[in-house]
Amino acid sequence: MYKRTLLIMSVVVLIMLAACSSSSNSSSEEATIKYAYWDKNQEKMLKTIVEEFNKDNPEINVKLELTPYDQYFTKLDAAASGGDLPDVFWMNGPNFVKYASNDMLEPIDTRIEDDSLDLSLYPEALLDLYQYDEKRYALPKDYDTVGLWYNKKLFDEADLDYPDETWEWDDLVENAKALTNAEEDVYGIAAYIQDEQATYYNTIFANGGYIISDDQKESGFDDPNTIAGLQKYYDLIDKYKVSPTHAQTETTEASSMFESGKVAMIFDASYKIPQFKENEYTNKNADVAVLPEMTKRSNVIHGLGNVISANSKNKKAAWEFTKFLSSEKAADIQADSGIIPAYEGAEEAWLDSAPNFNLQAFLDMADVAEPFPVSKDTSKWTTIMQDNIAKAWSGQISIEEASKNINKQMEKILANE
Repeated sequence: MYKRTLLIMSVVVLIMLAACSSSSNSSSEEATIKYAYWDKNQEKMLKTIVEEFNKDNPEINVKLELTPYDQYFTKLDAAASGGDLPDVFWMNGPNFVKYASNDMLEPIDTRIEDDSLDLSLYPEALLDLYQYDEKRYALPKDYDTVGLWYNKKLFDEADLDYPDETWEWDDLVENAKALTNAEEDVYGIAAYIQDEQATYYNTIFANGGYIISDDQKESGFDDPNTIAGLQKYYDLIDKYKVSPTHAQTETTEASSMFESGKVAMIFDASYKIPQFKENEYTNKNADVAVLPEMTKRSNVIHGLGNVISANSKNKKAAWEFTKFLSSEKAADIQADSGIIPAYEGAEEAWLDSAPNFNLQAFLDMADVAEPFPVSKDTSKWTTIMQDNIAKAWSGQISIEEASKNINKQMEKILANE
């Protein structure tokens, strides 16, 4: 009887140990996931993030996949067609709706709720950018906003006060006039259009206009405020003669003119910080302020989101990594590398990354930001938009005619989405 009891107890213990072992394996099951991105400049930083992630998640092997931006979405499209998307990958606003509407991305609302993630720690406009059909698909990685870069040396020589939060549009125009010196081929500002996010989108929004309706069904280019916002920006070239022409900025980039002291002010985004910091002239003479107020102060916010493939075979591991990528620890690592982290509270390290620039201006602009305008086929109507605005900037058609052309063709595209 004693031996029999011992035997039964031994069997029970072995079963319990096996169960514990099985439970342990299920909670820390080994997995390999692929993480795709396009910026080689962030490779070192991403490797550091993976190392930090693996300290608490050694069972998850993260393979980094770098593809230059020019080929990035072409490669993703091909992978999506074959059902072989990376488990986690960078996503931007212009391409998001196409992927979300075609069921290529994994909705994450339930996971956010289950893990009680605090979304108030991220810019609201950036969170809105990665929602489709009332579902959330991405956690924000980083973001960029737009400020008014200016040349302190040229302002000092003209005995002018630097731009600040009191500036309205008329202040910008009057100072641009005072800073323009035709004999020296120096302009007060560059009203270039090659980057819509950094330029005319902001005057449209600040003037009370819009690019596309919130439901992504209507164009905003027939709105009088949109047309007037475009016109005010173009007037810097055509009416006030304080900006290089479109032909000039096509030949020489506006940022290059700013870096050589030929332009005193320029609208540009926070992603130009590394470039202006690296350039000896702008590192010494440039600074940045908030954009001037029109009917309101506004600008475009854009940023990357980390998304999960709907076909990932390791969704649990992919979610753990995605969650870490938008955590405070990952944000601190990003900030040290000069990238604005989307996580609130990690900005101090970023502000210290370029102490000679008033980087606080970009954080202030996040408080008055509009999401980057997108729809399912963003690229189709932005091509039309850019072509018509370039014609207006070249003097071939009026701003009003360009706006009507854009509105008519954009409405057709949106009606078929």
